[in-house]
Amino acid sequence: MSGVVDLAAVKAAGDAKAKAEQARAESARQGGGGAVAPASLVIDVDEAGFETDVLQRSTEVPVVIDFWAEWCEPCKQLGPLLERLAVEYNGRFLLAKVDVDANQMLMQQFGVQGIPAVFAVVAGQALPLFQGAAPESQIRETLDQLIQVGEERFGLTGIVVDPSAGDADSAPAEVPAGPYDAQLETAAQALDANDFDGAVRAYRSVLADDPVNTEAKLGLAQAELLGRVAGLDPQQVRKEAAENPAAPAAQMAAADLDLVGGHVEDAFGRLVETVRRNFGDDRDAVRVRLLELFEVIGPDDPRVTAARTALARVLF
Repeated sequence: MSGVVDLAAVKAAGDAKAKAEQARAESARQGGGGAVAPASLVIDVDEAGFETDVLQRSTEVPVVIDFWAEWCEPCKQLGPLLERLAVEYNGRFLLAKVDVDANQMLMQQFGVQGIPAVFAVVAGQALPLFQGAAPESQIRETLDQLIQVGEERFGLTGIVVDPSAGDADSAPAEVPAGPYDAQLETAAQALDANDFDGAVRAYRSVLADDPVNTEAKLGLAQAELLGRVAGLDPQQVRKEAAENPAAPAAQMAAADLDLVGGHVEDAFGRLVETVRRNFGDDRDAVRVRLLELFEVIGPDDPRVTAARTALARVLF
């Protein structure tokens, strides 16, 4: 829903696997591969250390890269969540944090269009995971796919973690629970169980106290979208949309199906055109629906940026 890619489409899997096996064998000969402290599962990476800290380490464990910046508000929510998951996954992946302000070259090399942006490197192969805020349930699903690909295609079984390794000073600080973590978890569980009404209520409860909560805004938009399409007959919706190109209700339903099916540009283009064809309350209803779909994808996604520009053209 937020740009997650097909992790099974890793290029040059055979060559990468062979290189990974060679690198692990060389590391073993040099005495590497021992147990690490939990604090070592989250590292800060810069351009100078990228080859050693990311590329070489990716031959033994998938490395997840979090591109962030101090001024980025969504980053401040996503970063601690990824750090907590890195410790919880207990060596199944390594989290590398890259400050884009200090590492512009890395940002350009990965083609980062906006932050937060999360990539992975598996056996030296780089691939995008997602951009912008994402609910914890979706992040977990993506990580599980990543780990599965690492194991099945490259034989990456992760790194051994010794909870007693390191001293008290080097132990990672426990990430404090946020004021809405319990409500957000309840909402995520409802969403996973297809209880869309329950998820909507939980997310709205968070937003009532914290209107700018990024995770709640994204979750609410997703829950409302999935709730709308749950009872639709896709063939009938497509037929009505084709027969009524200017009808707001028909086009909004079709756009919902477009988005759920992964056809993001089609969904946005359909609603921009419907805004152009309508006036008054009908036009405003379609505009509001388009803004809701922007929330599902995330404001930093380039497809959202392009659609906002197109919307402005037809409105003004």
